[in-house]
Amino acid sequence: MKDSRIAKLAKDTMEYSVSLLPGEKVLIEAWDGCDDFVVEFVKAAQAVGAYPYVVREDKKVLRSIMLQADEAYWRKWYEYQLGRMEDMDAFVAIRKDGNAYEFADVPAEKFALYNKYNSMLHEKQRNFKLKWCILRYPSPSMAQLSATSTEAFEDFFFAANCIDYKRLNEIALSLCRVCNRTDQVRIVAPGTDITFSIKGMCEMRSCCGMFNRPCGETGMGIVQGTANGTIRYNIPSHYKGTLFTDVELTFRDGVIVHATANDTKRLNQILDTDPGARRIGEFAIGFNPLITKPMNDTLFDEKMRMSLHFTPGNGGNNPSEIHWDLVQSHDPAYGGGEIWFDDVLVRKDGIFVVPELECLNPENLK
Repeated sequence: MKDSRIAKLAKDTMEYSVSLLPGEKVLIEAWDGCDDFVVEFVKAAQAVGAYPYVVREDKKVLRSIMLQADEAYWRKWYEYQLGRMEDMDAFVAIRKDGNAYEFADVPAEKFALYNKYNSMLHEKQRNFKLKWCILRYPSPSMAQLSATSTEAFEDFFFAANCIDYKRLNEIALSLCRVCNRTDQVRIVAPGTDITFSIKGMCEMRSCCGMFNRPCGETGMGIVQGTANGTIRYNIPSHYKGTLFTDVELTFRDGVIVHATANDTKRLNQILDTDPGARRIGEFAIGFNPLITKPMNDTLFDEKMRMSLHFTPGNGGNNPSEIHWDLVQSHDPAYGGGEIWFDDVLVRKDGIFVVPELECLNPENLK
C-alpha cells in the first residue's frame, strides 16, 4: 500500500503515542507482512533521533510452534524475549491479521502455555516498564470482517486512527473527574443488571491514543469483591481463535459464578485459566465518534461510541494471564442501555445526559 496517511500515522505514533526521544530504542514488532507500514515507522523513529529495531512475526509460524512446544520451550522463549525487551525504551506492535481463525484448532492446553509466558512478557515488562502502542494494519481480511470494501475500510481505518488524540484527551478528562468522585456504578441493558464500585480506581489522567490506536475510552479497575449481578454482551468477540457470541456472565461478590455463550465449554476453559480470570480487571466507557459499528476486532470495538467493556482478567488490581475486553453497545440499534453513577443516570442509550459529560457525545467530538 502506498498512502501518505501511513506516514502521518507513523509520525503521530512515534511522537505522541510513545513520545519517542532522541537516543531511545524502539522495538517495532510487525505481524504477517506489513512492510509498507514498517518502513514509515522506521523513518518516523529515525526522524526524532531514535533507534528503531524491527522483528517480524507470523501467525502461521506461531501456530506451528504452539502445536509442538512444551513448557520448557516457552520458558526459554520468555527469557530470550525478555532480554530483548528489557533493552528497549519503547515498543510498537503492528498487527496484520490474515486469518482471524488461525489458532482455532490449537488445543486449549497448548494455547494456555503460550498465553502464560506471553502474558508475563507483556503484562509485567511491556506494560509497566516501556512506552508502548498497539496498532492494526488495514488488511482485506479486516475489511471482510467489517463487511466493507477494502478501500472504504482503509478510509475508515486512517480516520479513526489519526483523529486529534491530544484534543480528545483534554475532553475526556471530564469523564475522569466524574469517575474519580464516583463510588457505585450500575449498568442496565437487555439481559443486564449489574452493580460494582469504582471508588478510588480512576486516575485523573486520560491516555487516549497512547497505548492503542485507534483509541477513545476511559478505563479503570473496579473494587474487587463488589461486582454483583449479570451482564450480557451484545457484541461478538474473536478471542484465542474462537468467535464468541451471546456471552453472559453472572457475578457474586466479584467472582464470575456462571458463564454461558455460543461455546460455553471454551468460554469456561478460558475463565478457568487462573483465579483472576473470573474477576474483572477493567471497566471502560468507549466514545470514539468515528467507530460507529462493530468491526469484529476488539481493538476497534472496545473504542466504539456508545459502548462499554467489562473485562475479565488482568488489569487494575486484578492479576491474571488473560485480559478479555468483552464489549456491550448501548446504541438503540442494539437495544440501548443505561449507566448510573451513585444513583444518577449519566448515560442513556449511548448518549451522556449530564451537562458535564455532554462534551463526549459523538456530535461534539468529530
